[in-house]
Amino acid sequence: MTRRRAIASMISIGAGAFAGSLVAPIAHSADSKGASRNDAQMVARIVFEPHIPTALQRALNYAGNEGFVASMPQLLHARATAPYDNIIWNTWFTANSEENVVTTPAGNHVIVAVHGGGILTKPERIEQSYHANLSRDNSEGVTGQSAIKLSKQEAREILNGELPDGTEIPVYTFTDFKRGIADLPRRYAVTLDYNVARAATRGYEFFEVLMDEPNMIVRAGGVEQLAAYLDKYRARHRTEKMGNWHPYNRIDPNQPQTRIPFLAGNKGGIGSNEEHDYGYDEEYGLGGDASMVGMARYVAVAPRIVDSSLQYLDFDPD
Repeated sequence: MTRRRAIASMISIGAGAFAGSLVAPIAHSADSKGASRNDAQMVARIVFEPHIPTALQRALNYAGNEGFVASMPQLLHARATAPYDNIIWNTWFTANSEENVVTTPAGNHVIVAVHGGGILTKPERIEQSYHANLSRDNSEGVTGQSAIKLSKQEAREILNGELPDGTEIPVYTFTDFKRGIADLPRRYAVTLDYNVARAATRGYEFFEVLMDEPNMIVRAGGVEQLAAYLDKYRARHRTEKMGNWHPYNRIDPNQPQTRIPFLAGNKGGIGSNEEHDYGYDEEYGLGGDASMVGMARYVAVAPRIVDSSLQYLDFDPD
């Protein structure tokens, strides 16, 4: 076997392992059409663009009807099961998740976190806010802290799991979610009291605290999933703390709004544990207060027939 053949083999195995780890926690809800074909396997592709809606559209195009764009729980699961030299650990990613700040009919502020595609499931919805009048008095557009404003109807419907594309998803209370939900679907929502979410440290916190922190539990997809990720993260970075970022102590919860969370990372994990700046290519942990205007790096996963793919051909003659 030539050196290039060996490298090609490793790349193929790495891609399959990456996609497989994303699929594992939601295999029961995967569309069996195509995904179960003997000649196809789930293949992950990174989609990067300097414009969030464009990146999301390209990721959705790749995923098609039989695949998906990875949510935050799926990204964290992929990291927890991947070797540290895999690219999933060595750069930052945008999650196909969102954290909505809304008010219940009883007047209580809550976070409705949606995984797998929610109000912002269509790129056009994000573009709509970009092109709206950015006046503070306008009920549409972007907030002064760069979150996307939600309409009263969107805020009301998301509480019931009703999405703009007509999809209805289950909505779990945080209490039930923390106890554990059997057979979580690919798309679901979790409600968390706003004051509980706001009470978390915005910044770096000890792992022992993060293991039981509500925002982290929701973002990871459950208590066990969070523990698996934090253990893997701590072993890699050999640090005492990790970043846990949220905007809830600096926004007006009376304004319905939403953000997409980001997963930080850089090559080798250099600079973790409060020894760096917050931003792209910095290892700051999990971010939930980044600007909704900027770059995006999604992971799209879909069934592909590997034997017919140009990606795995050997162009190096013996």
